[in-house]
Amino acid sequence: MEIKDKIVWITGASSGIGEALAYAYAREKAKIIISSNQVEELETVRKKCLEMNADVIAVAFDLISQESIKQAVGQVLNKYGKVDLLINNGGISQRSLIRETPLDIDRKLMDVNYFGGVYLTKLILPSMIKQKQGHIAVTSSIVGKFGFPLRSAYSASKHAILGFYETLRFEEEENNIKVTIIIPGRVKTNISINAVTKDGQTYGKMDEGQNDGISAEASARIIIKAIKRNKKEVLVGGKELLMVHFRRFIPILFNKLTSKIKHT
Repeated sequence: MEIKDKIVWITGASSGIGEALAYAYAREKAKIIISSNQVEELETVRKKCLEMNADVIAVAFDLISQESIKQAVGQVLNKYGKVDLLINNGGISQRSLIRETPLDIDRKLMDVNYFGGVYLTKLILPSMIKQKQGHIAVTSSIVGKFGFPLRSAYSASKHAILGFYETLRFEEEENNIKVTIIIPGRVKTNISINAVTKDGQTYGKMDEGQNDGISAEASARIIIKAIKRNKKEVLVGGKELLMVHFRRFIPILFNKLTSKIKHT
């Protein structure tokens, strides 16, 4: 898909991968919609895009609120009438043991990471079907491919994303709607800092592995190339991505390595 002048909606665009994607698509001369529930940070990104002479609007909403999502979709469709590329990137991570985590934290992670994006997708999908084209990209995780200590609900939500969007790809192929599932490993963003603990507080620390990850800018380049090539899945990261292949082809090694991870 030629991206110039196409309408690209990016959620989770106030920082990290989403922010990097916003700048990358600004350079591609797309018409950009950036969204997040972080209003001030989102406005900062919007202003930086404007400095790049981008056609950009900011639409703030909260993935945990269906009404907020519905209003955002109404605003976007009233202005543009369609979305050519939707990038469901918004979400939160987790740092807590299953035995210590109350169910409301699990529900929050599922609401934000899974149901929020799914609802947004369902509201945008009819306009894509009507125009007989569209592309939906969604951010899962390598822990959407396997379980991982301290990430139970986060991992579950990312597993759910894989199941939903792979199904969507098969169902809407006849309407020329493409689906790309983004599977990041360690990308140097604030995802661990903003992760939710057992008490619902923010974790507030950068994971050592996260700190050594690839940059958000590098990940954005990989993602954009994958979307242009209509890849069904794209792994984004460094040597930690080997764990996906170990899990599939050498499960004994995967289990041995994962069992050594400190989680107390």
